[in-house]
Amino acid sequence: QVQLEESGGGLVQPGGSLRLSCAADKINFDMYRVAWYRQAPGRQRELVVDSSSKEGATHYADSVKGRFTISRYSAANTVYLQMDTLKPEDTAVYYCNAQWGVTSFWGQGTQVIVSS
Repeated sequence: QVQLEESGGGLVQPGGSLRLSCAADKINFDMYRVAWYRQAPGRQRELVVDSSSKEGATHYADSVKGRFTISRYSAANTVYLQMDTLKPEDTAVYYCNAQWGVTSFWGQGTQVIVSS
């Protein structure tokens, strides 16, 4: 089965930066819409950003616009989420998602904690 693996989470102070990575073992991200979601304790999972390399469309949640950036390194079949100017409200488990048609795959998540 397809497995997505997130990495790069950790503890960072407010105003700091982190870069999350998402790698896949059996799919080519260039053929999928790729998105990042996050879920804080006691809250529903929310969309952070989604993108399609084929369509060239990228949409960011208002809460992260100007601070987060999604990118792809096709040679390594890896998707990144660069997170700058982090705020305490960014604290959550971050999940990578790949979707094409009716198929959808998820990783297990990586924890991001923003605290002083």
